Amino acid sequence: MEKINKSYTATATNTGGRNGSIKTDDALLELELAMPKEIGGQGGKTNPEQLFAAAWAACFGGALGAVSKRVNTEDAKISVQVHSGEAEDGGYGLAADILVKIPQASTLEEAQKLADLAHKHCMYSKAVKGNIEVSVKAVQ
Repeated sequence: MEKINKSYTATATNTGGRNGSIKTDDALLELELAMPKEIGGQGGKTNPEQLFAAAWAACFGGALGAVSKRVNTEDAKISVQVHSGEAEDGGYGLAADILVKIPQASTLEEAQKLADLAHKHCMYSKAVKGNIEVSVKAVQ
């Protein structure tokens, strides 16, 4: 396990599980939650999978900017699709697809190399490495 020098701590508190609410300690994020209709919930509110996808996309975009030396990535678009479902070994699990669009990249191959490099540096990607199936794909 990689040790880190902790420089920032985010704290969020949930009440009511997947059909409850979440609030950060600074109250900048306060959301009602609902299970998606696709898995038997009422839908109509955000859910943990969406929150994880949003956070990972933002982190990945930051990592992409940090690793790109020659290509401007300010207009890059990162879409993280977080999939949930029953795991083969029981219980539930996650999988993810990361779609990376870099308009300033000269080729799709160059964009893929940058996306792969960002994936190696993104702290969310590091956190799930070896734990869930992740696909990283450059797109046009």
